[in-house]
Amino acid sequence: MTELSRRSLLVLGGASLGLAACGNGVGSNGGATIDARVDATRDYMLRSFPSTKQLLSKSVGVLYMPLMTEASFGFGGAFGRGALRINDVTVDYYSAASASVGFQIGAQQYAHALFFMTEKALADFRKADGWELGADARYALPDGGGAIGTDTTTTLAPVVVQVFGQSGLIVGASLAGTKYTRIIP
Repeated sequence: MTELSRRSLLVLGGASLGLAACGNGVGSNGGATIDARVDATRDYMLRSFPSTKQLLSKSVGVLYMPLMTEASFGFGGAFGRGALRINDVTVDYYSAASASVGFQIGAQQYAHALFFMTEKALADFRKADGWELGADARYALPDGGGAIGTDTTTTLAPVVVQVFGQSGLIVGASLAGTKYTRIIP
């Protein structure tokens, strides 16, 4: 077995990030394409996980990321584009990018939504020059296609993140962070 050089690792990491950009709307027709994907994602989420209607009604804004594409081989990357909606009207477009390093291999696609539960959380997100998902967010994952559960503890969090629609497989453990940046499509 040969050792991987630093250059090989950089090439593999770059290839992972390049694969993550494939099929997620890069080079699309801009805002109209993103809005159409957001509409489809919102409708799917509400139809597949009816309990999200209650969460949606309590939130002051939602950032929908309809298609995140992730690929990894030691180094990994994910990328997607979405829209921030307030009262179900698009007010801004965002990209999300993450990088990870660890024992991991594979590729997957998924959607997620960030529910802003307080005006302060929404205002902080909108005025930030790039916002990184942090410890103040709660995650809710659907259990085998079942309902996404929310309770009083979850809805007291300033931001609730729901991940759904996963396809593909990533195996391993990694450290990752996701950064959201306002874009002009």
